[in-house]
Amino acid sequence: MKIVTQVKLIPEADQAAGLSATLHAVNDAANWVSGVAFDHGVPREYELRKHTYAELKSRGLGAQAAQHTIKKVRDAYTTLRANLRAGNLGKPGSKRRRKAESKPIAFRPDAAQPYDDRCLSWQYGAQTVSIWTTAGRLRGVRFACSPDALKTLREHRKGESDLIERDGVFYLVAVCEVPEAEQYEPDGFIGVDLGIANIATTSTGCKAAGRGLNRHRKRQLDLRRKLQAKGTKSAKRRLKNRRRKEQRHAANVNHTISKLIVTEAERTSSGIALEDLGGIRQRVRLRKPRRVALHSWAFHQLGTFLEYKARRAGVPLVYVDPAYTSQECAECHHIEKKNRVNQALFICRSCGVVAHADRNASRNIAARGEAAWTAGRESRVPAAT
Repeated sequence: MKIVTQVKLIPEADQAAGLSATLHAVNDAANWVSGVAFDHGVPREYELRKHTYAELKSRGLGAQAAQHTIKKVRDAYTTLRANLRAGNLGKPGSKRRRKAESKPIAFRPDAAQPYDDRCLSWQYGAQTVSIWTTAGRLRGVRFACSPDALKTLREHRKGESDLIERDGVFYLVAVCEVPEAEQYEPDGFIGVDLGIANIATTSTGCKAAGRGLNRHRKRQLDLRRKLQAKGTKSAKRRLKNRRRKEQRHAANVNHTISKLIVTEAERTSSGIALEDLGGIRQRVRLRKPRRVALHSWAFHQLGTFLEYKARRAGVPLVYVDPAYTSQECAECHHIEKKNRVNQALFICRSCGVVAHADRNASRNIAARGEAAWTAGRESRVPAAT
């Protein structure tokens, strides 16, 4: 399986200037290539190369950098077309869709640039890299990462690495091919109910409350409003320094929760059953004060973390239909809207069982996960002779 490992570059002043100039040069070239591609009806990569390669070389880009710039532009248009087909940019004729289709794709001056082993080499012992720039090859550029990340790079790095600049700091994001553990036959499933009040509730009784994260989000939102209203230079500087702080905190919380769930599943030889919540933001209609909470809900990120950690550990994971899991009784399977009294309380109108609403939903998800696994696994019946 492919995962990415991020390291922080610690360049000297002249090295940092060279890296920044390189990113600006390749992204300026990418904008020119994008314009050419748009004018020619976005041809295939090979044909686009015939229109642009010579010009990119004359701009000072190396052979590999020119190839990667062309490929980056072509991949961006492929992604755009996929989004248009999926309806992610609105219906045909909508304002957002017309805007996306009417002009070439533009790249930020500090957008990521891919590097392969011909223009980037790693020295793991010294924790340095040698990297191509428009001013020549930079050698001995130091990088910093955790011991686990360094071990992963040393043993599993394979393929391209992306150079990015974020708030004046340079990073390399490397692709690593990590072997998957052999998946075992689960002895039952752990159902995981995702929510906002409780980020994750499992059928084994584990509950990750969302109170702390929600308070953190509200604190950050209030602070951003105050700084934006103030509008001074120092306020704008504070806003810039605090960018992505909430996002990093939420990602750390999701990493912690997903690790706990996968570890519990591995310890008990269980599988994990997860709700398929795709498209929930389009389906759910909420009043304005609740929309911020809904659109800040990082359920997809938590699901992604659970999925890749489960694959690394060999833990089976299945997605199930979330319909009526919060209204169905886990004991008698009676479904009724009135069963869900409020956010936390579930009282079955048929058998009278009283339970925590999220715990009841997680038990339903576990049962559906086991049924889905049983229906989808290979038959153990010997072949007829």
